[in-house]
Amino acid sequence: MKALHKFLSVATITGLLLSTPTFAADWTLASGNGTLGFSGTQTGKAFDGHFGKYDGTISFDPAHPEAGHAKITIDMASATTGDSQRDGALPGHDWFDVKAFPSAVFDVNDFKSKGGNTYDAEGTLTIKGVSKPVTLPLTIDISGSALHAKGHLPLVRSAFNVGIGPWATGQWVALEVGVDVDVTAHGG
Repeated sequence: MKALHKFLSVATITGLLLSTPTFAADWTLASGNGTLGFSGTQTGKAFDGHFGKYDGTISFDPAHPEAGHAKITIDMASATTGDSQRDGALPGHDWFDVKAFPSAVFDVNDFKSKGGNTYDAEGTLTIKGVSKPVTLPLTIDISGSALHAKGHLPLVRSAFNVGIGPWATGQWVALEVGVDVDVTAHGG
């Protein structure tokens, strides 16, 4: 009887340990750990740029991605494209208006599994005080204490009031832009 009681106790404890839900690990994202880029077309010529300053936190468990969340903050004044005229205009009122809106924020509400290491990060993107729901398709790979996320998000810049006044139409700068994410967060 003692042996049966001992076996049941061990079986119960083992069952509880195996059924305990896993919890999301937390990672910290900091500038310099990858690239947060953007792309567009100006007067028919493609250009690329990136944001030099960004940070954020990511809470993610691949076993329960729907419970994950993230908040990424981008310093809009850190945008560079390698073209001095464009780089001088981007912080201005017509484009990012960094005096009034120094940061853009991507608040991820959850991650939807698409199979394997692919996910949709669903959340709200706020640029120039305009918030819109967006879905960022990502691949997420975890290795030790590093989470690597890579994805591409197409946007229409005018939906966020980026490019106003003479730039409001796609005549000189296309309305369609891309945001490219290739970053590594640390922690876990």
